[in-house]
Amino acid sequence: MLPLHDQFGQIDIYLFDQLLRGNIQRGMKIFDAGCGGGRNLVYFLREGYEVFAVDPNPSAIQAVLQLAASLAPRLPEDNFRAEPVESSTFPEKFADVAIVSAVLHFARDQEQFEAMLNGAWRILKSGGLFFCRLASSIGIEQQVAYTSPGRYRLRDGSDRYLVDANTLAGLEGQLGARRVDPLKTTIVENQRAMTTWVLQKPGSP
Repeated sequence: MLPLHDQFGQIDIYLFDQLLRGNIQRGMKIFDAGCGGGRNLVYFLREGYEVFAVDPNPSAIQAVLQLAASLAPRLPEDNFRAEPVESSTFPEKFADVAIVSAVLHFARDQEQFEAMLNGAWRILKSGGLFFCRLASSIGIEQQVAYTSPGRYRLRDGSDRYLVDANTLAGLEGQLGARRVDPLKTTIVENQRAMTTWVLQKPGSP
């Protein structure tokens, strides 16, 4: 049996939870919007899922291509594209699962935040699962400083686009989405907060 790290890589623990609960199953098409080096894709590649990904950083896509070449050489290289999430060239409504992990809080303003969100959402099939981890102000409202609309300075010195529970609820209404799980927020020593936001796209698969 493979060591757990080899089997799952550095998969986000809350994404792993979706696997454990059967919300992501074999045969589903996985789309990683802002994949980075592919930390959340190791298991899916190894287990034969049909995987697609975008990232604006060409070096990140090169790393994912190398990962795919070793774990899933049958997948076409064109499944992995160096493109912004908000203007990806993948077709609408083709993926069963959209992963948007540690991406949206890098938006420079509300316009880009909504463009990235909608760019990932349009890829998802009706009835599909939208898994998102993003920085928020939930639980650390007194530890962040406003810098510009939507953006705040955290105690660790970084600037991020932050959401709160009301913002997420409003976005769900705009998308017509159903929340699959309660919001789950992890606070790291009052320095930053990361919220897990899991939705289902309306309609039948």
